[in-house]
Formats: sequence, C-alpha cells, structure tokens
Amino acid sequence: MDLKLIKSLIDLIAKSEVNEVSIEEGDFKIKIKKAAEIKEASVIYQSPQMALPQQVMQPAPASAPAPSTSPTVPSESASNPSHVTIKSPMVGTFYKASSPDAPAFVSVGQTVSKGDALCIIEAMKIMNEITSEHSGTIVKVLVDNAQPIEFDQPLYIIDPS
Repeated sequence: MDLKLIKSLIDLIAKSEVNEVSIEEGDFKIKIKKAAEIKEASVIYQSPQMALPQQVMQPAPASAPAPSTSPTVPSESASNPSHVTIKSPMVGTFYKASSPDAPAFVSVGQTVSKGDALCIIEAMKIMNEITSEHSGTIVKVLVDNAQPIEFDQPLYIIDPS
C-alpha cells in the first residue's frame, strides 16, 4: 500500500465521524484509530450534610462570642516567649508510652535532652517515635493518650532554659 494512500486515509478519518478503520490487502494489514476527544468535565465535591439535632441548629445568642475555628497555641507559650512548642510532624494517633502498661516517655517537670523520645505517633499502622528537637523541661503535655492528632498540632511545651 502506498504511503500517500495511508496519509489520505488518516486525513479522511480525522475529518469524518468514523473512529476506526481496518484494511487488509493480502498480507498487508493497517488499522487506524481516531483518538477519542477528551471533554473537560467539571467535578464538584460536596461533603455529606449531617442532620443536626434541633437544639444545635438554633442560633446562638448575640452576646456569646463566636467560636474560633483556628487552633490556638496554648497560653503558656504565648505568655513566655522563651518556651518552645513541639508540634506533630504527621497525622495519626498520639501515645505517651510504648505500650499501655509502660510509663510515659516524659511527664510535666521532667528534663529532656535533644534526641530524647517524647511520644509515639501511630500513622497507617506504623509506630513513629517522636524525639525532642530541644533540651529543656516539659512545661505542659497538650494532648491525651490515644487521641487522634493533626499535622502541626501542638503536643508539648518545653522551657529550654
């Protein structure tokens, strides 16, 4: 089959609504497929609506302050700028100890050194040991044992002095 004939077949298919042509001449076979047009679709994601109890749906009194949706840094670190807040490097479940019957890695008032284990965060069934990036004294533990935590959520406040 002639190359010019193949080119003209390709042009003909491109201009027509035919999507595929197959031609056989003896031991020569050619199959031409038109690429399907990709139509851009807009996808709208919507979270499911939850039915709320009637008492929750009533508006709050005007004198009540609006609840804050942004996480706040605890007042200890705000009142003392030298305090360091240790934050979660990942999403997962916070554990104070290596097992339920083991003592906590650290507690309030305890002195820690850089590299000491502070807690374990379970993420996707993997136990990740979180170590201290600073030396100092634990001022406050901000999360409860077995609590789900978010990325960058404050876990501990350390006084590095």
